[in-house]
Amino acid sequence: MSKNRAEKAEIIEEIGEKLNEYPIIYLTNFEGLTVAQSNDLRGRFREAGVEYQVTKNTLARLALDRIEGKDALEEFFAGPTAIAFSEDPAKPARVLQDFLEEEELGRPELKVAWIEGDMYDDPEALDTLAELKSREELIGEVIGRLLAPAQNLVGGLQGPGQRLSGLLQSLADEEEDE
Repeated sequence: MSKNRAEKAEIIEEIGEKLNEYPIIYLTNFEGLTVAQSNDLRGRFREAGVEYQVTKNTLARLALDRIEGKDALEEFFAGPTAIAFSEDPAKPARVLQDFLEEEELGRPELKVAWIEGDMYDDPEALDTLAELKSREELIGEVIGRLLAPAQNLVGGLQGPGQRLSGLLQSLADEEEDE
């Protein structure tokens, strides 16, 4: 069933908003997936908090034309294309990597990952991107490192005090025994 101009304009607008809103965009070739596999993949993306949609290349290119700075993605809208939109660079890569390992299909293929202005279109990029830490993990590490010196200081101050307390207790015990 063909879509009318108004429906197509709405789709172009929706894709354009997402392309503009999300700093992380993955384009994949989903060719060769069964309906069940495709639905499974969509569910995995949804669980990870990643928006995933199949789109017509023509409509996606028209949406790209309206957005500044992401026109380099246009060449990757060829053949069957699905777009994953995310705030976290590692989540889509982890979903794809897990799916590829479990299904052993070699599909979907990563066409390109757009990570805040940088493009990764190397087949090995998926492994590298999947290993990236999330923003929350990085914040946790920074906080841990900032707190470590204070914890070491407290431990250092408590150590001699505890030794002195133990020594005084031993002396007191000896006096009681005498």
